[in-house]
Amino acid sequence: MSTSVPKGHNWARRVKKEEEEEDPLDQLISRSGCAASHFAVQECMAQHQDWRQCQPQVQAFRDCMSKQQAKRREELQKRKEQTSAQC
Repeated sequence: MSTSVPKGHNWARRVKKEEEEEDPLDQLISRSGCAASHFAVQECMAQHQDWRQCQPQVQAFRDCMSKQQAKRREELQKRKEQTSAQC
């Protein structure tokens, strides 16, 4: 007698759309140029599990983001002034 062995499944796990797309916050941080300092904060938090021990990394990330925001404000102001001058 021969018994048939059921074959394994032939379906693949479908990835949800949310898993395919990068988190918007991660995209923002990557575009800002501050990803390295953000990862340093994450690594510190993973290691110490206490944000108080990660204050140098948090401050470095805060400083980086502040600089990027200031640059962005300047760029927007220049564009606004250029647009106003053209009208």
